[in-house]
Amino acid sequence: MPPPMKQCEYSQITTQSSSPMESPKKKKIPRKKWEVFPGRNKFHCDGRIMMARQTGVFYLTLVLIVVTSGLFFVFDCPFLAVTITPVIPAIAGVLFFFVMGTLLRTSFSDPGVLPRATQDEAADLERQIDIANGSGSGGGYRPPPRTKEVIINGQTVKLKYCFTCKIFRPPRASHCSLCDNCVERFDHHCPWVGNCVGKRNYRFFYMFILSLSFLTVFIFAFVITHVILRSQKTGFLNALKDSPASVLEAVVCFFSVWSILGLSGFHTYLISSNQTTNEDIKGSWSNKRSKDNYNPYSYGNIFTNCCAALCGPLPPSLIDRRGAIQSDTPQSVAPPNGITTYGATQSQSNMAAATPLLQSESSPMNEELPVPGKMTISSPCATLTLGQPTPPPSTSSLATETILADTLPLKEACEGHHFLTPEEAPSPPGMLTPGSPLTQSHTMHVLNAVTQDSMHEDSVRGLVKLSSV
Repeated sequence: MPPPMKQCEYSQITTQSSSPMESPKKKKIPRKKWEVFPGRNKFHCDGRIMMARQTGVFYLTLVLIVVTSGLFFVFDCPFLAVTITPVIPAIAGVLFFFVMGTLLRTSFSDPGVLPRATQDEAADLERQIDIANGSGSGGGYRPPPRTKEVIINGQTVKLKYCFTCKIFRPPRASHCSLCDNCVERFDHHCPWVGNCVGKRNYRFFYMFILSLSFLTVFIFAFVITHVILRSQKTGFLNALKDSPASVLEAVVCFFSVWSILGLSGFHTYLISSNQTTNEDIKGSWSNKRSKDNYNPYSYGNIFTNCCAALCGPLPPSLIDRRGAIQSDTPQSVAPPNGITTYGATQSQSNMAAATPLLQSESSPMNEELPVPGKMTISSPCATLTLGQPTPPPSTSSLATETILADTLPLKEACEGHHFLTPEEAPSPPGMLTPGSPLTQSHTMHVLNAVTQDSMHEDSVRGLVKLSSV
């Protein structure tokens, strides 16, 4: 009676590896467009808040308004409400909340940033510029002019080309050097609000400085009233000692009210004439340039100009800063048979559909008999998805001949051996039960350790060559 068969250790060839061709599917969280925004802006609250990068002066503005108003509500309003009328604190509260609302709306919104051209759009625009200006014909190369001329209400307006955004700027647009963006109807970059002032937030900026002028004058006037009324009872020096916060409020309001009132008056003039700060500083519509130079955007009426600037419909944002990035990178695909393959983009899918890899050819490895513990090399080729990138036909034929040459010695080495059927194949260690028919079989022919090692090595080599295809 032959000795009982010893339990053999099996080296299982797994289909999952660390190579990118067979990596399991991982769901990646799509990135938002504001995370890769090309301009120099800061975003908060998942892209809902958009500000300039330099926001130090904005926080100073916020502190001055909040601290001055807070001191007024705490130290002056109780005395004024009892002595004069409780309407004073109510009016101050309404002005304070209106100022804060317009300030935050101006600082946190998109001023009207124009989206940059994509690579295809920029290349097409460069081609149009070269064709329109005849560059490349004639003698040496001349850089084409980067301007276009359009006529608006009978006035010739030049559109300048932006080398950063790769676009021709629309009329009244300009590139902000601090934010590195082209802004539609660019007025100026205001560090006090921490943002550019353009088409989409100009009305809120104007209402902010106008309401801040009223609030500053209101606080300054009633702080002086508070000090005068208190000094009539206790004397001027005692009044200052009893309410030192009123002195601080009066000083802050006195030195800031002049600049705020001047800024409000200047922008009131700009709105009434339908101009921007950028146009006024450059003198774009000044009569000094030419006799026929005039502002083509003015309606000729102060009331109409003010309504167009403050009451017109608010244009939508042109940048989808909270949208998800449409990635063209390949993603892994899990077919129904459980083998993880590597997917491709749409263009690669079309190429693979036109030239399927080894799907209609019969593999020479199909002639082999099944070997326990050995993975059939032809199975991955039969389960390739159409989305998998395909090599040229010459590469696939060379790889097929190489695999065939590597597997022929294996087939010759295994001749003369009796291979086990799937029903007779022994289980892995620890799975055999005593008394099972498999342990008492006398017709089994077990491969020695050298043959198993060579088979395992050839199988791995075949899989590596197949994955390289």
